[in-house]
Amino acid sequence: MRIAITRLQLHVNFFEGVCLLAVIRILLLAIALILISVALSLYCLVRPFRRNNVYYAAKSLGKVAKLLGLNVEVRIPESVKDKGPFVFVCNHQNSYDIFTVSNAVQPATVSVGKKSLKWIPFFGQMYWLTGNILIDRKNSNKAMNTIALTAKKIKERQLSVWLFPEGTRSNGRGLLPFKTGAFRTALQAQVPVVPVCASNTHDKINLNRWNNGKLIIEFLDPIYLTNENNENVRATANKTHDLMKERINQLNQEIIKLETSELTK
Repeated sequence: MRIAITRLQLHVNFFEGVCLLAVIRILLLAIALILISVALSLYCLVRPFRRNNVYYAAKSLGKVAKLLGLNVEVRIPESVKDKGPFVFVCNHQNSYDIFTVSNAVQPATVSVGKKSLKWIPFFGQMYWLTGNILIDRKNSNKAMNTIALTAKKIKERQLSVWLFPEGTRSNGRGLLPFKTGAFRTALQAQVPVVPVCASNTHDKINLNRWNNGKLIIEFLDPIYLTNENNENVRATANKTHDLMKERINQLNQEIIKLETSELTK
């Protein structure tokens, strides 16, 4: 009986210790997000909507990935590095993307997000002041106007735009079908689309675990759109989807092999 009680106490102590790590991480993530948002909001009050504000914000947020126990590797081919403007299209997995995918955001790049983001305390004000583009998804007419406005900003300010063509987080459902807005924006702005593939983070990040392994974010070569035909835009979106899906699967397999080999050492 005494041995059983001792074992039970050990299990309880271990469980409490594991939960404590998650609690500490959540608190640190919240504090980091607030501090970064406030600091960048103050900076942007002096220099609002500058072309590299989003890049600085993304780099700051990307450092928080270390708190998640993730090692993030970003791969950029010569066809993309230090070039642009582009329309970047990336897979959108979960809420952790704000800390993980941010590592891949390039200079002179802004993102397009929901108008409601502006009302999130601290983060929303930073998101707006850094120069990201806010859209009203409930209004289809405004959404079409946003494509024209975004294309105009790309041309006039030589900006790249970061978009999630799935339109929502996949949350473990794999790469969802693409909407065509990103591709229409690229066509109007006469710039190429650059696929960005992030390996799987669904059920990979465990806040109770010190080391959550590796994440690879890889840029693919630019894709050029040359025809305004609606069918061609949809075909290009589908082709890009299939290309990204295949590469994401390859990255996932690469990480599985890497982490398996590390366990067997």
